[in-house]
Amino acid sequence: MTHTIKLTLLACALVLASCASDKGASDKNASEAAKGDAATASSANGDPTEVTKDSGSAASQPPSAESDDPIALKAAIDRGTAAQRPALTATGYAVISVQNAKTPAQQRLLAIRAAKLDAYRGLAEQVYGIYLDSNTTVADLVVKSDAFRTRVEGVVHGAQLGTITPVNNETYEVTVTLDRSTVGDLRRLYLDYLGRKAR
Repeated sequence: MTHTIKLTLLACALVLASCASDKGASDKNASEAAKGDAATASSANGDPTEVTKDSGSAASQPPSAESDDPIALKAAIDRGTAAQRPALTATGYAVISVQNAKTPAQQRLLAIRAAKLDAYRGLAEQVYGIYLDSNTTVADLVVKSDAFRTRVEGVVHGAQLGTITPVNNETYEVTVTLDRSTVGDLRRLYLDYLGRKAR
């Protein structure tokens, strides 16, 4: 009787141990399956942590070396249009009271015209330069005379009248501008004219 009870208890213990082992194995398989599903979902939806890391690495990349290339910068500047460059500007002045006219209105008109011509001369100096003739006389290490003459010659075409401003009711100030895109053409035309004139 006692021997039979011991055998029965031993069989029950073996059955319980087998059930516990099967339960542990099934729990382990379920945990691994859950981890696999989570990894699959993360790869399908995109891991924000990985995206942030990649974005940070992309943002930390240094700029292209072409932006620091002086040759590339010079080429970009040369490609700029002439309209983006500042225009040539000249200002002329003329006194009203010295104009040879009978009425004040005529004197003002003549002063405006004289100031405009003075401004055109300033443009010609910027486009073609100034011819300077200087003569200095020295005797006994003392300057006896010092004289110089200046002359400017050229054609000004395409200049635009800017402003006409009276200054203290005694002088007129006139401003004219010239687009830089026409400067090269004017110089070439003038050189051609001088060449034909010298023949």
